[in-house]
Parts: sequence; C-alpha cells; structure tokens
Amino acid sequence: MNKTELSIGVNTSKWMEAKRPLRTTIEGTYCKVEPFSIDQHAGELYQAFSSDKKGDNWTYMRYGPFRNEQEFRKWASDNCLTNDPIFYVVIDKTTGKAVGLISYLNINVKFGTIEIGHLNYSPFLQRTVAATEAMYLMMKNAIKSLGYRRYQWQCDSLNVPSRNAALRLGFSFEGVLRQATIYKNRNRDSAYFSIIDKEWPLLEVAYEAWLNKDNFDANGLQKSKLSFIIENLKSDL
Repeated sequence: MNKTELSIGVNTSKWMEAKRPLRTTIEGTYCKVEPFSIDQHAGELYQAFSSDKKGDNWTYMRYGPFRNEQEFRKWASDNCLTNDPIFYVVIDKTTGKAVGLISYLNINVKFGTIEIGHLNYSPFLQRTVAATEAMYLMMKNAIKSLGYRRYQWQCDSLNVPSRNAALRLGFSFEGVLRQATIYKNRNRDSAYFSIIDKEWPLLEVAYEAWLNKDNFDANGLQKSKLSFIIENLKSDL
C-alpha cells in the first residue's frame, strides 16, 4: 500500500458490483450443491438429519430439532424459499441423496460481501471429503465466479467445532461481537471469520491439492491435511 492507502484506505473506484447467486447446481467430484427444493429434498434431508439421535447438530442453530418431517417441511416452507438466505442442499454423488444443508446469506452485491451459513451437515456428510468439497464449491462460486470481495463466516463463540472448521478451511479469525443476539433463550456472542478475494488464489491451489485423488490412500484417508497445505503455501510466498 502507498501512503494514501494507508491513511484513508484502498481506492475502489474501479470496483464493479458482484453478481447475485443463482439457483443453479454447482458440480464437484464427490458431491454437488443444488438449490433446495422442498418437494425434492425435504424428505431425504429430514431422514439424514434424524440419524443425529442426540440432536447435537441443532445446539447452535436458531431452529430445530424437528419432531417430525411435517414440522421440518413447515420450517423449510417458511424460511428456505427467500432470496436472502438462498438455501442449497449437498448431494452425495455416491448415493445421490441429500445429506446436508447450506446457504448464502447477508448478500450485498454493491459492496461485494456475502456470508456462508445455516450450515447443517448430517452424520452421513460429516468428516467426509464431500463435506470439504461442498465448502470449496460454495467459496469458489462466490469469490471467483460471482466476484465477491469478502466471504464471511460467523458462529456462536462457544461453538468450538464451528470455529475450528472455519480455521481449517482457511478463514481468518477477526474477533467476537459480544452479546450480538439471543436465541433459544440464550445469549450469543458471535465469532467472525472471513476470506477476502486476494487470498483466494492461494486457497484455490490448496483446496485443489487436498481434493486431488493422489492425496488419499487406498482406504480413503488423507495424506496431507488441508491446513498443512495452506500453511506450506503461505510459507513459500
């Protein structure tokens, strides 16, 4: 940065607006992310979510768990058909079934900011290659294809698995907004993470290296961790 940029900020006069996400399918190797259709996906999603017998997936969500499929469909009808958030499902390409829910939200095309959220991976998706690939597909689409400058992640500051996931995926921790909201009769301090556009080229290389079939042994176990690949690429700069 030059002195002017350091004192008053980087000039953005050449900035062009980002594009709004479309309800189109994003194809990957292990999974695909497609627009949430209640008729097509709600039954499969409810069954997948129901395999979480303790309901732990819903602890830090504003909603759920749901007592039955009808209740889940009602929630989906009331909340998942908007233009912000825009909900998608993660389809396991091995089984062809919906195994997770994800969305873009807080979409601001003028300033080029977008958030990933409402992330709920059923036990069938958790800790799989497809789980990471789904995040990569959403991230790549937002930053590279749609032109967003800031890709945001926020979670309850007490949600340690979510915080660790954000860091593993290459997000930078920015801080905690104290007493940000209330949900389920509990206070929430919100932890914020982000990736910005200039960080994407390195992260794209890292994700593609991690997702490469050569990074997995005959049993499907990773040879190099994503976080290790990211840090190695950073150290080479």
